[in-house]
Amino acid sequence: RGFLIGATAGRTTLNGEGLQHQDGHSQLLAATIPNCISYDPAYAFELAVIIQDGMRRMFEEGENCFYYITTMNENYVHPDMPEGVEEGIVRGIYRLRQSQVKGSLRAQLMGAGAILREVEAAAELLEQEYGVAADVWSLTSVNELAREGNDVVRWNRLHPAAEPQTPYLTQQLSQAQGPFIAATDYQKAHTDQLREFIPGEFTVLSTDGFGRSDTRAQLRQHFEVSREHIALATLKALADRGEVERETVAQALTKWGIDAEKPNPMR
Repeated sequence: RGFLIGATAGRTTLNGEGLQHQDGHSQLLAATIPNCISYDPAYAFELAVIIQDGMRRMFEEGENCFYYITTMNENYVHPDMPEGVEEGIVRGIYRLRQSQVKGSLRAQLMGAGAILREVEAAAELLEQEYGVAADVWSLTSVNELAREGNDVVRWNRLHPAAEPQTPYLTQQLSQAQGPFIAATDYQKAHTDQLREFIPGEFTVLSTDGFGRSDTRAQLRQHFEVSREHIALATLKALADRGEVERETVAQALTKWGIDAEKPNPMR
């Protein structure tokens, strides 16, 4: 029992310090340990809620588990906790911000840890430049969402005559409109665990490939998890639905300085 803190976790959280900390896989490995409860929080209030709940489970209720929590060393402003999000933080997802933009174009942006703030910035880009109402969701634990979803699938399979249960992630997103875009600082296979439980088109941006030493901004551009790439992926998903012209997506590439011919970072 206890808390294992993965400091400077993620592929892009450091600022030119070297390759020794370029972690894109630890959350994926944590999923293979049944009694490891793992989280990737972005804000202080998320971390506080997670640790409080972990203390309850391990030391009040005596549960035999341990926590792996990834943290970063990037400096940024931490907002106040929205009302009523504690359960979502513990279970793995909550809506951090609901867009106030009116119109027919809408998308759901999800992010975790070091990349959540890029997701928030992408939402602003989409709203200000394209009138897309982009809601922002914080994925505090992909692994916990995947485990609970798989538990539900198993229960439904073994209880065919009962009313089917619905995974928590599906419940939270069932009324959300538009395509779903997720970006994290980890390998694609980590977030792809959720694909089965997403009620719609799902695009995953990730940091597959070799780690590199560079500035955070350059690393996020390289791995294609920057705000510009998140916004571009959203426009492309909307174009695939026939809601945005494909030429609009092509123009966004030029506007945001994205090189469509650069090497794939996965290779």
